[in-house]
Amino acid sequence: MLDDARPQGWADLPFFTTDWPAIDAALARETRQILPPRSQVFAALDLCPPDAVQVVILGQDPYPTPGHAHGLAFSAAPDVRPLPRSLSNIYKEMQDDLGACPPNADLRFWARQGVLLLNTVLTVPAGEAHGHKDLGWQRLADQVLARLQDRPRAFLLWGKPAQKIARTIDAPHLKIETAHPSPLSARRGFFGSRPFSRTNAWLSEQGHTPINWTTPEAP
Repeated sequence: MLDDARPQGWADLPFFTTDWPAIDAALARETRQILPPRSQVFAALDLCPPDAVQVVILGQDPYPTPGHAHGLAFSAAPDVRPLPRSLSNIYKEMQDDLGACPPNADLRFWARQGVLLLNTVLTVPAGEAHGHKDLGWQRLADQVLARLQDRPRAFLLWGKPAQKIARTIDAPHLKIETAHPSPLSARRGFFGSRPFSRTNAWLSEQGHTPINWTTPEAP
């Protein structure tokens, strides 16, 4: 196990002592291509140390298409075209909610503002969605959410899996629970939920800077 794989700010979570060695060993035995690349497995946590997190968006597992996943839930490499279908629906809702959306699939500029885009499973075999769901990754998400209950934060919980893992989150946090943005469910309550403007209104009420959801910062 490489200790330097542990994301700063989160490295003291019990997961990295009790679970990560076995997961790391299982990944080393894997004969299939693993996504995202090893250096990006903990990218969401690397970009958002606990004190910086203002908003949490939970995903399920990385995109299984090589070249898409780069370690943040729903985000993809900036050159990915067409957009992944769930992300396309997220942008449709954002366009209706805010009147604009980002120019490409790369959401790292959200993360740099304190939006933790955390998948509950952090790896996937290429071409096999949910192929690593039984490795034990979910315990990391449990511990991350427990760490983040120390002060009010916003939680955007899209779909029943995210809502189940965040079931202990309650006031004074903001919880926005809707259907998942997948093409299979987006019309069952995700569209029209206006999560981005609602989150920004709540952040403003808390005295925090609203998230710039639409416009990546200049290089």
